[in-house]
Amino acid sequence: MAAIQAVIFDWGGTLTRWHDVDFHAESLALAEAVRRTPTADDDHHAWAARLHRAGDVVWGRSRDHQRSATIADLFVEAGLDHDPDLLAAYYEFWEPHTATDPEVRPMWEELREMGLKVGVLSNTIWPREWHVGYFERDGVYDLVDGDVYTSEIPWTKPSPQAFAAAMEAIGVDDPAACVYVGDRLFDDVWGAHNAGLRAVHVPLSNIPPAQVGHTEGEPDASVTSLAEIPAVVRRLDAS
Repeated sequence: MAAIQAVIFDWGGTLTRWHDVDFHAESLALAEAVRRTPTADDDHHAWAARLHRAGDVVWGRSRDHQRSATIADLFVEAGLDHDPDLLAAYYEFWEPHTATDPEVRPMWEELREMGLKVGVLSNTIWPREWHVGYFERDGVYDLVDGDVYTSEIPWTKPSPQAFAAAMEAIGVDDPAACVYVGDRLFDDVWGAHNAGLRAVHVPLSNIPPAQVGHTEGEPDASVTSLAEIPAVVRRLDAS
């Protein structure tokens, strides 16, 4: 195997601690952004139901066809017009779930001290500026060498093209020189292996059944704490 040059991380459930989410409440918050008109009935719960169904469709495309989407695409799928300036309730709904794990900064510092690059690849419909803002808020973005959010590319994990985009962002062209760390055995472990990367599993998330893919990969290593990552990478590099 090639010497390891970089470690790339999933975001939700990996760099953040996993939280179970009330998706009905999420849809109600998202419905606050529906553009109202003087002649339209304000049927907030009906809009939320349409957005919830649209979410299932959008994430199903990601799971089955590795097609990316944005928040705007979600509203299009629901047949609703929205005002991006009215997404505050949706942003505020998710904000408590976005805290960076306290172990991230010292772990990333150790990886950088080992001469490795640090990357991020996240399946998301959120815009880049939200994710970057969370990292900046938590004082870790200065340690990121490159980050890719699928809302800004055509593909989602486990597409090899999504992993290739992340590798390009950090400036590494050999998949065998990269390790991917994530909480999902389909998107992250099977996807990384299928793209030629090594994979470390963080098995601390309660993955919704609708988001489980067709294959479960076998990781090269598993950890229950991000603080374990540098030692695992050293072992993988020596193997």
